[in-house]
Amino acid sequence: MRILVYPHDLAVGGSQINAIDLAAGAQAAGHEVVVYGVPGPLTGYIAERGLRFLPASATKYRPAPSRIIELARIARRERIDLIHTYEWPPCLDAYYGAFLIFGVPVLCTVLSMSVSAQVPPSVPLIMGTEDLGRQARARQAGPVWVIEPPIDVDRDNPSLDGQPFRTAHGIADEDFLIVSVSRHALDLKLDSLVRAIDAVDMIGGRHRVVLALVGDGPARAALEERAKTVNHRLGRRAIILCGQLLDPRGAYAAADLVVAMGSSALRTLAIGRPLIVQGEKAFSEVFEPPTLTVFLNQGFYGLADDAPGADRLAAQIERLVLDADLRLRLAEYGREVVVERFSLERALALQLEIYREVVATRLEKHVGEAVMSGLRALAVEIDNHNPLAKRRKRREALSLLSAARSGRWPPVLETGG
Repeated sequence: MRILVYPHDLAVGGSQINAIDLAAGAQAAGHEVVVYGVPGPLTGYIAERGLRFLPASATKYRPAPSRIIELARIARRERIDLIHTYEWPPCLDAYYGAFLIFGVPVLCTVLSMSVSAQVPPSVPLIMGTEDLGRQARARQAGPVWVIEPPIDVDRDNPSLDGQPFRTAHGIADEDFLIVSVSRHALDLKLDSLVRAIDAVDMIGGRHRVVLALVGDGPARAALEERAKTVNHRLGRRAIILCGQLLDPRGAYAAADLVVAMGSSALRTLAIGRPLIVQGEKAFSEVFEPPTLTVFLNQGFYGLADDAPGADRLAAQIERLVLDADLRLRLAEYGREVVVERFSLERALALQLEIYREVVATRLEKHVGEAVMSGLRALAVEIDNHNPLAKRRKRREALSLLSAARSGRWPPVLETGG
């Protein structure tokens, strides 16, 4: 097969790395694979994995007319058999051109934490959790499969050396190192990052704990300010912001404990470290046998009661700080689970079977759903570019960043126009 893979962007992130790893696996299995996207930090990783890359035009609109035309031309020129898109904007870029004009099958993977209403109902879908798979089947006319985010368990393994990371950041052997590898973004991530800092603040006087935040993004300056306050209060470097690492495996390997969500949580387990899964609204749970079913259903993420403060997370961290035997058991258990359930080889076998099924099935073109998906996408774009909505979102972002710098968390955001 000739396959074009179109990630939603090429910034450093778990879903993008998953897309590239699976594309490389498909190529290794004998298929011709090309990756299409706006050039970004992961362009070099695409080359490292031996994949051909076609740059997309940059545009602020979704779906993008320029990319619809580009994809249609590429699909015809390269005689593409299947376009595998990630999230709804790339899906519509491929759907309105390559599919509607030339009949090239489109498959969409959605790893967001909700079912995208903008995806046309007949488009075959891959969802990232069992819960979301059930929700998608209730609204999609086309087939829906579930593939959890895969991990290269050979590349990410317990034998990795974390000492260079500790040395580079001045972390002593006797320090109990907690690591977070995450984008410093306002959406999805900020709540967990602030609560991790506050949890270390709460127990840092009783235990020699150090939190290393690996990543970058628009919230970094605010997190640095909050960290500086905590470090001053504790009289030591308890919180370290390490910046973005294109290869963060050494950070995971250096950790005594990792707090994470999504693909980062799975990489933690593959590298053999104990894990606390974080989400939003104060969600956090230790990954252990009693919580396995929860995470298999809802993914390595969750929502809780939005209780103020970090009491829940601090108690979970302290439990693991005090019990080295428990940490060892959980690390071994996590490695076993991820090898059995989340390996790249397992996910690739499932995905290649899906490719064969999608290519072998004639997909009908429905004008009505094309119009409806376009209208839904247009509504999103109108809201994104609406000056009033943009001002409201800017005020909310400033309020979040102000609260993240210091003081009570979570903030009470103002509502209204």
